[in-house]
Amino acid sequence: MAAQSQATVAKISSDNERAVGESLTKLALRRLRRDKLTLIAITIVIVLTLLALSAPMIERALGVSYTRTNVTSAFLPIGAEGHILGTDDLGRDHLARLLYAGQVSLGIAFTAALLSLGIGLTLGIITGYYGGVVDDIVIWVITTINSIPSLFLLLIVSAVILQNPNLSGTFFSGPFALVLILGLLGWTGTTRLVRGQTLSLREQEYIISARAVGASPLRIMFVHILPNLFSIVVITLAIDIGVLILVESALSFLGFGVKPPTPSWGNMLTNAQTFFTKGVHLVILPGLLIVATVLCLYIIGDGVRDAFDPTTVD
Repeated sequence: MAAQSQATVAKISSDNERAVGESLTKLALRRLRRDKLTLIAITIVIVLTLLALSAPMIERALGVSYTRTNVTSAFLPIGAEGHILGTDDLGRDHLARLLYAGQVSLGIAFTAALLSLGIGLTLGIITGYYGGVVDDIVIWVITTINSIPSLFLLLIVSAVILQNPNLSGTFFSGPFALVLILGLLGWTGTTRLVRGQTLSLREQEYIISARAVGASPLRIMFVHILPNLFSIVVITLAIDIGVLILVESALSFLGFGVKPPTPSWGNMLTNAQTFFTKGVHLVILPGLLIVATVLCLYIIGDGVRDAFDPTTVD
């Protein structure tokens, strides 16, 4: 009995030593590998992204086109006449349009999220490290922007830029303009989050030591502080992409986003709402893709947050 107790104690001690010896990143990856829900969500997002990127190959393989119209084949149901997901009101293949719309919606969301993350991360580290007047100015700008309802602000900016005939055909029209609008207006939350973490990290002993040996502020911010913000960056990016997919869909649905004939999941819903009785698949499928993608991104963000949480008990 005593031998069994000693063996058990030795095993517990060994496990504790292994856990203590692991870095936070390795521990987080081990937790993620055990988190089946997060892994499923990551798989779904990757599959949807690969399908969207493979749209031209799938289109050629099926012998369909997302732009070719045929009014005699309008509103075909799922599986009819070689159209796997049917056709829309102009006879265009619905599967091909969903895939190309995925390129637009996911591309806008990913690019705008990276743009806003880059701005927010840079400003957050600078304001958190320096404080003082720089911090006051940035916080004043953030407070001013956040005092305006976000959807109202987006509608105003989108109407001024996207609806401006003088900008038609330039870089400030179409999906690129939407990326700039969403990216340049979406950095405030990231800045405040990174600023708060930087305020805490700059008082740590290793930062004080780096400052004492003469490390430049630039090196301290982007070599010593930035790596410790990795988990925040990943979580923020995942959540922001999901939010921006919803925002792009809402703007397109309201007529201020991506303009037809360029497809996006949002404007496909806009065009299909009047044909609900003729082709229910035209409404359900784009909506289902939006819901599934955003839900998976939220699950990924939540899973990564739990994995990097040092207080989580395995």
